[in-house]
Amino acid sequence: MDKLNTIIAVKDVDSSAKWYSGIFDFTNASPEGHGFAVLKSSNGEVVLLLHQWKMDHHPTLEDDTITAGNGLMLYFRTENMQSFYKKAKDAGCVIEEDIHLNPNSAKREFALRDPDGYYLVVSEFHEFDN
Repeated sequence: MDKLNTIIAVKDVDSSAKWYSGIFDFTNASPEGHGFAVLKSSNGEVVLLLHQWKMDHHPTLEDDTITAGNGLMLYFRTENMQSFYKKAKDAGCVIEEDIHLNPNSAKREFALRDPDGYYLVVSEFHEFDN
């Protein structure tokens, strides 16, 4: 079995974990206060890892003065796009792109920023077919 998991550096792991849990219904499988969070979907799959800036001396997680997420887009495919959009709007999230049809996937999606400035696209669920 092979899996690739994304780790993003954040200023406040516990606060970010609560934000992702509040918008996307993720659960945090890690104890608070440890500078690292494992976020899981409702079916128990690991979806995103949060890591405190400058902790553990990982070379790409050291410089918290750079723009977070430069060159990175978190793309989230879900059957709950509409309810996540409502939660994001109700929470006052910065919506970068309102719900629209993506001509490439032929699915509706919207884009927002998380509290650290990471860019997320939330799309109706689809498979990657060529």
